[in-house]
Amino acid sequence: MTSKRILLFAGGNLGEWAIRHIQEHDVLVGVDRGAWFLIENGISPHLSIGDFDSVTQEEKDQIKSSSQQMTDCDPIMKDLTDTEMALHWAINQEPDEILMIGVLGSRFDHTLANVHLLAKGLHARISCRIIDAFNEIRLITDACTVSQDDFAHLSLLPLSQEVTGITLEGFQYPLENATLRIGDTLGISNILIEPIGRISLKTGQLLVIRSKD
Repeated sequence: MTSKRILLFAGGNLGEWAIRHIQEHDVLVGVDRGAWFLIENGISPHLSIGDFDSVTQEEKDQIKSSSQQMTDCDPIMKDLTDTEMALHWAINQEPDEILMIGVLGSRFDHTLANVHLLAKGLHARISCRIIDAFNEIRLITDACTVSQDDFAHLSLLPLSQEVTGITLEGFQYPLENATLRIGDTLGISNILIEPIGRISLKTGQLLVIRSKD
């Protein structure tokens, strides 16, 4: 059986690279201007969601006519960002994986908030990653593996106050039972030297960031 993936396309940094992540059976969600991005590229979203304050009325009308489903909300009288609303919807579908695309951009407040949204996927026990043209970000509380690909660098940053028992295997700068606290930069810019690298920890929430130059 094909695994179920949901891809959220928000209105941050987007480009041709984003389209290449789409697979045949993916469920595609356009978030505000991210919906217009999909439609401009000839792709009809399964769901378009948001307050659509980043598009013109003409673009909004086309989003509505081109989407299988549309959820519109007031741009002022709301408590959640468009991306969080979309993520809640995605989590409720109980997919195997959620990819968040176009959630990094020039608004650092939104960018940082979207990184924090990874905790909601973690709480729901659903694999959730942020991807842009140069980075892949995930949040872990136990262990994960990474393989050699286009991402040359790997960095670790604590999202909780403290992360303990961090062990790295297969990297240029290994760690064994290390601790990272908020503000520590020890985990920045490591390099995978084996085909497969393993990251494990005992307590806390750890951001695993893979990057290209």
